[in-house]
Amino acid sequence: DAKPFPHLVLDGIFHPVLLELVAEEFDAHPGSGWFDVRSKYERFRRSTSPVGLGPATQLYFDIVNSGWFTDWLSSLIDVQYLLADPRLWGGGLHESQTGATFAVHRDFNRHPILGLKNEMVFITYLNKGWQPEWGSALELWDKKADVCVAKVQPEFGRTILLPHGPASYHGHTQPLEAPDGRPRRSVAAYFYTSPLAGTQHGVEAGTMFMKKQGIDHAKAIVRMLMPPVLWSLAKKVMHR
Repeated sequence: DAKPFPHLVLDGIFHPVLLELVAEEFDAHPGSGWFDVRSKYERFRRSTSPVGLGPATQLYFDIVNSGWFTDWLSSLIDVQYLLADPRLWGGGLHESQTGATFAVHRDFNRHPILGLKNEMVFITYLNKGWQPEWGSALELWDKKADVCVAKVQPEFGRTILLPHGPASYHGHTQPLEAPDGRPRRSVAAYFYTSPLAGTQHGVEAGTMFMKKQGIDHAKAIVRMLMPPVLWSLAKKVMHR
């Protein structure tokens, strides 16, 4: 029921000590491990790979990408077979400096390397004492009306689940202007589905066992395609 499109904002789902350590590790992340994004539409930097992440940050992503956590996310957004990306393409550490903005946009539809369908982005903010007048709130836009409907302040410990879809336009158009020059920091992970998820693929979905000098392909195919009752009858005939 969230407007202008489905999303969920949660506070306090991670232990604050863990997030404090994650925030500290931004300063220790190696300079070669950052990618600076600079265009007329966006200004920020993000980590380039999981290599070099600090122990607390790695623990955060181990939790977020774990099987039980991914199953929980699947239940929240009602998408089956949700897949994590442990290499964190497009995710990882995100940081914006004074004056930074991010034009209203939709995220990518597919992972550029794996070809998986983008289903959602999961973001946790790391900014203590954030004030709305500093700018850089995450804005959720109604594309048809061309208006910002909701704002999510990037406050410490706040997490947003942002499902991807044709209406999921967001950004932060108000420039970052914290009085002490502090950056805006967050950690993010994307989640995907396979276009083949939940479907049977005949012999490709079964295990092949060696029999004598070769592999009994014909029997494996028949077993995959034949209803269990008929297969049981067929085995009785073959063993007579």
